[in-house]
Amino acid sequence: MTAPTNTTTDLSAAMVTAPVPLENWLIIAPVALCITLGAVLLMMRSSMRLQAQVAIPGLAVLVLLDASLLAKVVARGPMTMVMGRWLPPFGIAFTVDLFGALMALTAAIAALTVGLYALNDVTESGRRYGFFPLLLLLMAGVSGAFLTGDVFNLYVWFEVLLISSFGMLILGSERGQIDGAMKYAVLNLIGTTLFLISVGIVYAVFGTLNMADIAGKVETVHDSAPRMTLSALVLLAFAIKAAAFPVNFWLPASYHTPRIVVSALFAGLLTKVGLYALMRIMVMVLPVEREQLSLLIAAAGAATIIIGALGALAQDDIRKLLGYVVISGIGNMLVGIALGTPGGLSGAIAYALHSMVLMTALYLLAGQAAALSGNFSLAGLGGLYRRSSTFAAASFILFVAACGLPPFSGFWPKVILVRASIDVGAWWLTAAILVGGFLLTVVFGRVFLLAYWRPAAGPQTAASIGWQAGLPLSILTTLVVVFGILPERLLHMVQVAANGLIDPTPYLQSVFSAGAMP
Repeated sequence: MTAPTNTTTDLSAAMVTAPVPLENWLIIAPVALCITLGAVLLMMRSSMRLQAQVAIPGLAVLVLLDASLLAKVVARGPMTMVMGRWLPPFGIAFTVDLFGALMALTAAIAALTVGLYALNDVTESGRRYGFFPLLLLLMAGVSGAFLTGDVFNLYVWFEVLLISSFGMLILGSERGQIDGAMKYAVLNLIGTTLFLISVGIVYAVFGTLNMADIAGKVETVHDSAPRMTLSALVLLAFAIKAAAFPVNFWLPASYHTPRIVVSALFAGLLTKVGLYALMRIMVMVLPVEREQLSLLIAAAGAATIIIGALGALAQDDIRKLLGYVVISGIGNMLVGIALGTPGGLSGAIAYALHSMVLMTALYLLAGQAAALSGNFSLAGLGGLYRRSSTFAAASFILFVAACGLPPFSGFWPKVILVRASIDVGAWWLTAAILVGGFLLTVVFGRVFLLAYWRPAAGPQTAASIGWQAGLPLSILTTLVVVFGILPERLLHMVQVAANGLIDPTPYLQSVFSAGAMP
């Protein structure tokens, strides 16, 4: 029998019926911008001179979009937009809180500086093989990972950034690049596979992939679900992606092989996406299991700090040295996750933001040092202070920040982590953080003495640094100085972001209406 044609269906219980506020489009604007510009640049692949003219303004717009999004989140709290107007948990949600907004903005700033440096560093061949399209598509994956509220889409954005990173890693097709790319690809694909298995378990257990919905249902399946198995898989998957001990060996074997501008981008962003995902899932979605695994995470974090610092101390190639510095920093963030307190998580988030800026700057610095002296080996470097005193001063600031010494950006995250460790009586974690900082002080003291203070083997003249290198290094160094001298505002936002992970009620309320709270 045919249904009456004059009946109307009430869609308000399943779909968004009201117009979407214009400001909510900011949530997906960074991803949409990067994908659109990446596609445009692929279509413009025959016009090499126009690639940078489109990409650099596009990255500047990305910074403005992320800054506007951060301002909205600070003013309003977490924001959500669902795709296809289907209400959560049926619709795919993009949800941004203060943690995600801070990470997205910092990543955009790092990408803009890398794009500026690439104007001089990436050759015509590199542009022909798609450096700028791959850069924008990688930023689409990074932005999507920071802004998504759906576990499966977190996996999807990881795939987007990994595919783009594979292409960037082998630009130039040199033997060392292919070797590094194989190690990078195999370990990251193992991590991705483990994460995909975890996503399948999540759906089988909870019947949803929406993070807010899972966080609301997690206590209802306490006895009937393999939550510890799920947590162990998530921890292993993201430990691989973050290059944490004992699965850290792929990073120093691969990050020194591509062009220095690619290494800078990877060191600044990719491992931090893994740490972000680990914090989002283990702290917000699976807090009980994080607590049960806290000793394991803490041990891995302490070992990562020390092994990374010792590895850096043993290196002569400055690119390999910086790869181990990246690893040591990952350990500090793992310590914060293991503590799980507001102080510990605040320290982990602050360290992540600091590391994204600092590691990008240090790799660009290494590239410029090699441009001035002709090689990356500490044995061959020398006299850089005489070549450019301004460059040496910027290097000294970044080295001090990397050691965690005052008055620059690396000091405050370590202070917060040390205090949080002492507050819970974890003196051995305090010792690991301090010993790691001491070892890095020796590492960068050695670099400065050999590469800058030691006279060069032959006569040298003062050298000028082009604006393509000078401008990005100036931007990043300024951020390191400002965060160190005027940390109050950022540290307040970091504390609010950490509290939002521990008590995700505002996050859940942004996804569900009050009456539909799980």
